[in-house]
Amino acid sequence: MRFAGIDVGAERHMVAVVDEESQVLCRSSPFGEDSSGYARLFELLGPPEGCLLALEATGHYWRNLFVALSAKGYAVAVLNPLRTRRFAEEELQRTKTDAIDALGIARFAAQKRPPAAQLPDVATEELRELSRLRDRLQEDFASRLRQLHRAVDLGFPEFTRHVHTLESQLAATILSRYPTAASFHGASVKKLARIVYDGSHKIGEELARALIEAAAKSVGSYHSEPYRVRIKYLCEDLDVLRRRLKDLAREIERKLDDHEVGKLIMTIDGVGPLTAACLIAELGDPARFRSAGAIASYVGVAPRLRQSGKKRFSGSPTIPFGNARLRKALWMVVLNAVRCNAWLRQYYERLRAAGKPGKVAVIAAMRKLLAAVWSVATHRRPFAPYIPAMLGTVTNSV
Repeated sequence: MRFAGIDVGAERHMVAVVDEESQVLCRSSPFGEDSSGYARLFELLGPPEGCLLALEATGHYWRNLFVALSAKGYAVAVLNPLRTRRFAEEELQRTKTDAIDALGIARFAAQKRPPAAQLPDVATEELRELSRLRDRLQEDFASRLRQLHRAVDLGFPEFTRHVHTLESQLAATILSRYPTAASFHGASVKKLARIVYDGSHKIGEELARALIEAAAKSVGSYHSEPYRVRIKYLCEDLDVLRRRLKDLAREIERKLDDHEVGKLIMTIDGVGPLTAACLIAELGDPARFRSAGAIASYVGVAPRLRQSGKKRFSGSPTIPFGNARLRKALWMVVLNAVRCNAWLRQYYERLRAAGKPGKVAVIAAMRKLLAAVWSVATHRRPFAPYIPAMLGTVTNSV
């Protein structure tokens, strides 16, 4: 059997092939990220029968290569770079080049025999792209909002006393026309009151009068053209991002209607379309994990501290492992779920009653939620919680 390792790069990759004894069959050879480079790769690899190929999940650069190899029938294992780095350290490898890395990945495949990965189905792949695009736009929205807060604090700090949230359509509509306190000087109450901010609602005379009066006494000192232009552009950006986020949310819901596992996950109380899409994007099919504990470990909500001997280490956190994107997405979901989800609330309250700190109980509830996700995906049945009246424990009947 042959084992190939590919060190993935942006425009050029490196491949090496070894046998079962880790003897080199093909020295590390470069090939490009183009059709001629792929043709050279297939020539170096030989027939797909009896060949296990391993490559690292380096950014997005490995994805076209993975699809091309899978289409040719090669068994391809996608590795976490941390595993190959630890393997190199175990072999006392000190020099690091693309050629050495490719050979090291091939020898890792020969010794560890990692399982081959599978191409995700089209629906899952589309949900992953839509979910991550929405996450990126949400980050852009939050960034623009922070900049808007700074600009408004400098030009009209009293504004947020009357319009309490700058992320609203109301705030963007007013600030795009009157970006600083000086812009309100000479403004007509009736004209400001008639402005429509969401297609149907008007600002109203009460708010218009309050803003004009506050602007006249504002302590804001920055009213020059650069500050007005900044606020105007930020409001425009927020409007565009707000519309795109709504469009993406509708598209995600439409895609979930055709996704079996996604629809099952949404039967869990507290898990909506956007959360279900995030779970599918980061986990694929949760049933591919061998247990609920495996999902918890992948996400990074499993206990990792193990101590022996007399020394006791501090409780300070170590290097974080797991899927940080999914942990971040689930944090607020779990905080809301422990209030409105009966079975998860009972579990959370039992931990708190036992003296567990709040964050520890939330993380435990997150693990419990992931166990429910794994259960419905594995059994392919809607979630049906069972809440014992006397025992104070929660189990899942699916």
